[in-house]
Amino acid sequence: RGFLRDVAADVRGDSSESKQLSAILYRVSDLYDDEEETSPEEIYLNVRHIMRIKSDGGLRR
Repeated sequence: RGFLRDVAADVRGDSSESKQLSAILYRVSDLYDDEEETSPEEIYLNVRHIMRIKSDGGLRR
């Protein structure tokens, strides 16, 4: 968990792609966090949602 979160912090930059990758890595690290109640399926659905938002042009408010 710690390693994945360190990598997520390292790759996070100013670009939207680096922010996305960082968010995905951090989300995957939740699998290894004893205090998190998540499953691979939940993480997959979350990542798919992130990618769908990106392909649709981002969040529109």
